[in-house]
Amino acid sequence: MMFSLPQQLERPAPELAGAESQTRPRARAFKKQRTGPKLQAGQIVAVAAPEAPSTTKTLRIGTRGSPLALAQAYLTRDKLKAAFPQLAEEGALEICIIKTTGDKVLSQPLADIGGKGLFTKEIDDALLDGRIDIAVHSMKDVPTYLPPRTILPCNLPREDVRDAFISPTAKDLSELPEGAVVGSASLRRQAQLLNKYPHLQVVNFRGNVQSRLRKLSEGTVSATLLAYAGLKRLNLTDSITKILEIDDMLPAVAQGAIGIACREDDTASQEFLAELNHEDTRLATVCERAFLLALDGSCRTPIAGLAVRNESGGMSFQGLVASPDGKKVHRGSRDGGMNQEDAYKLGLDAGEQVRKEAGPGFFTWA
Repeated sequence: MMFSLPQQLERPAPELAGAESQTRPRARAFKKQRTGPKLQAGQIVAVAAPEAPSTTKTLRIGTRGSPLALAQAYLTRDKLKAAFPQLAEEGALEICIIKTTGDKVLSQPLADIGGKGLFTKEIDDALLDGRIDIAVHSMKDVPTYLPPRTILPCNLPREDVRDAFISPTAKDLSELPEGAVVGSASLRRQAQLLNKYPHLQVVNFRGNVQSRLRKLSEGTVSATLLAYAGLKRLNLTDSITKILEIDDMLPAVAQGAIGIACREDDTASQEFLAELNHEDTRLATVCERAFLLALDGSCRTPIAGLAVRNESGGMSFQGLVASPDGKKVHRGSRDGGMNQEDAYKLGLDAGEQVRKEAGPGFFTWA
């Protein structure tokens, strides 16, 4: 099976600084005009009108530099252009690439290099010191806390939350032979995989989507699991062997959701983001992140959770926490209203229930 890699992603528009108001002509220019030929009485001359000052102010969008992160930043840029004519003007939007700790260290598991905030800290710093105006994040990378003076008021419409199974040798996880090696950087995927298929071997498998597919095609591992949402945004769905249903692989908290943060005192950016916000997605992530908060989950804890609007118009949530080897799994679920208060309470209650059932010694590896 061949794995095609995408063509180079669209490049961001050239960086254009917001135009400042035109300055007055220099004194020397005025002096030259005064020493020119004198006008005769009644003579008419044409005087050029001064150019109107530009009011375009650049809105700077901060993002990681991976192909997937850039695809999400371009999506944000395009939605802003479509919603606000002034942001469609040349130079009104600028994409700023910021390298994070998670991008710099690829040889070690995420749990070994710092835990929370590996893909967001440097972007948060740029937001706080004014180098960017808004920050585009994969919501599953965002810690349950936000830095002081920042808010996250906007989620774009959520993509498909399911995981994809990719293998050149098997059509399904159940077809992988004993000892087959599956590559995954996600403890959540590893734990759920080993819970159902303990005969498989799971190894750390980091890097961007394209590099993981390349390693797979080179035979480094027999299979891998990736987020369906990311593959769709990168136009790489042809690589998928099978989409895993929720009952087979519960997704990560906030998987498939894009979050956009800004400074709490930046009312202009807040107005832009309010127009882009998808409320069902925002409420779902509130619920799922409350579940994560209740469990005090770290990068060493396999945690999954999903909140959705149910048929009655309310919210349904299900979540789990597992041991890294997949031998122990504890699940919780709740139903309630589709609103801010209920969303937070559902996730928090389910998390507290699961933590109680797991017992105080369950998280000793974290």
